[in-house]
Amino acid sequence: MTVADPILPEAPAEPPAKPFLKIRPSSGFAGVDLREMWQFRDLLLALAERDVKLRYKQTALGVVWVVLQPLLGAGIFTFVFGRVAKFDSDGVPYFLFSYAGLLGWNAFNSTLSKGSSVVVQNAQLVSKVYFPRLLLPLSTVASTLVDFAVAMGLMIVLMVFNHIKPGYPLLLLPVWLLLLVMLAAGIALFTSALMVSYRDLQYVIPILLQFLLYASPVAYSLKVVPERLRTIYMLNPLSGLLEAFRWSLLGAGHVHPGEIAYSIAMVFVIFLFGTFSFARMEQKFADVI
Repeated sequence: MTVADPILPEAPAEPPAKPFLKIRPSSGFAGVDLREMWQFRDLLLALAERDVKLRYKQTALGVVWVVLQPLLGAGIFTFVFGRVAKFDSDGVPYFLFSYAGLLGWNAFNSTLSKGSSVVVQNAQLVSKVYFPRLLLPLSTVASTLVDFAVAMGLMIVLMVFNHIKPGYPLLLLPVWLLLLVMLAAGIALFTSALMVSYRDLQYVIPILLQFLLYASPVAYSLKVVPERLRTIYMLNPLSGLLEAFRWSLLGAGHVHPGEIAYSIAMVFVIFLFGTFSFARMEQKFADVI
């Protein structure tokens, strides 16, 4: 007689491993997770590389647009402000003076313009894949720096042609460039988050930038600003940064420590405000976009 083996109950399955990443709502300062940003650094580099490659894809002139835009702008400013209005250019050829101003302005303008719309332009990515959304506006900085490097190459040629030798202030040029990009990035972080809900901003921002161009010392020196309006004019943090940028490059203009200190302080305030505002509004992106 054969005895059947007893049927033993199956061992319970092991519980699934915990997920690597837990997505939870964030609030306040906890919304900016620097460690998470570091974990996604490869994605940041990939987004930056994509932005650089797509910027001039299928364009006839390609990278020539980088130098053509400031060249045309400097030519117009030279005619209007140098020849017609006869503004002072601190002993520097007016074309070179205005081109230097446009170098700093374009770094600010490009970062703000691209960063403001990047979240909306990547709506499909935002709504389907999780990653720190803060990477999107920051990824546009790479193409700005590439454009600046190309335009700066022409600036060096113009300086050699005009026999202009920069002095020790040139060492501070990267500092002013960094501050200009930080200021633009701080504003772009705030406006890009707002644009998810209010698409009208994509039409408002270019208009405001046009006003800001003429409200900043890009095509003219601070000397032409009346003294009675100087205090109000310098409330714009771009004023001190652009004047310092041109001073480092050409030795033109005068840098006042108090005005520079104010501009630097405003850069950090605006950048931190934009960063934490973006982190708070980020929670609703996937639902609204």
